[in-house]
Amino acid sequence: MQNRRQWMKLATAAIAALWLGAAALPTPAAAAEKLTVFAAASLKDALDAANAAWAKESGKEAVASYAASGALAKQIENAAPADIFISADLDWMDYVAKKNLIKADTRSNLLGNRIVLVAEKDKAKPVEIKQGFDLAALLGDGKLAMGEPKSVPAGKYGMAALEKLGVWKSVESKVAGAESVRAALALVSRGEAPYGIVYQTDAAADKGVAVVGTFPADSHPPIIYPIAILSESKNPDAAAYLDFLKSEKAAAFFTAQGFTILK
Repeated sequence: MQNRRQWMKLATAAIAALWLGAAALPTPAAAAEKLTVFAAASLKDALDAANAAWAKESGKEAVASYAASGALAKQIENAAPADIFISADLDWMDYVAKKNLIKADTRSNLLGNRIVLVAEKDKAKPVEIKQGFDLAALLGDGKLAMGEPKSVPAGKYGMAALEKLGVWKSVESKVAGAESVRAALALVSRGEAPYGIVYQTDAAADKGVAVVGTFPADSHPPIIYPIAILSESKNPDAAAYLDFLKSEKAAAFFTAQGFTILK
C-alpha cells in the first residue's frame, strides 16, 4: 500500500510538471503573431514580393488582404482586425483618418502610379490618347472595363481623365464598373471587354493584355498610395514593417512593377 501511495505521488508530480511546462510554452499566436496588411488590389504582385523579403529578413510573417481601397476602408470602419492600411488614393485614407482609425503620425505617401488604356494582347493596336479622342468608336458595341468610378480609385482616376479629355459622356453608358482594378483587368484579359483603364502596374502583371496608350499625367489627380498603421494595431512589428516598405530593399520590388517611389 505504501509503495502504491509513493507511486501515486510520483505520478501526480510528473503530471503537474508536464502541465506547468506546457503552460510555460508560448502559444503559436504569442510566438509569432502575424502582421495583417490591408492593401489596394493593384499592389498584389509587388507587395507579395516585398512581404516574402520581409519574412526572410525578419523571420516575421506579413499577410496581405487585397481588395478595392474603399472596400478595405469600410472593413476597417467595421472593426476588421488589421495592422496596416495601404490605399490607392488619398480619399480613402482620409476617410479612415477622419474616423480616428489610423495612427496619424505614421501616415505617409508611399508610391505613385499611372493609368493606361489596355486591350487584349492579340488585338492590341496603339491608341493616341488626347483631347476628344474617339474612344466610343473604338469600343463599338463593347464595354469599357474600369474600376467602379464612384468608389474604386482606379475608376475615379479614369473617369477624371476621360472628363478632362472631353470623352466621358460619349462612353459613360458603355462602362463596365468592376469591384477592383484587378477585376477590370481580368475582363480585358479574358476578352470580355475590348478595352480597359487600369494602372500601368496591373498591365505589367497580366501577360494577356497590352498597353495601347497612356493617359497624360495632367488629365487626372496625382495617383498616390498612402500608408499608415491602424489605431487598433497592437502588433509590435508594425513600425519595423512600415520602415521596411520605405527602404531601398523594398523599393526594388515596387519599381520592378512600375510604381514610382515617393519621398
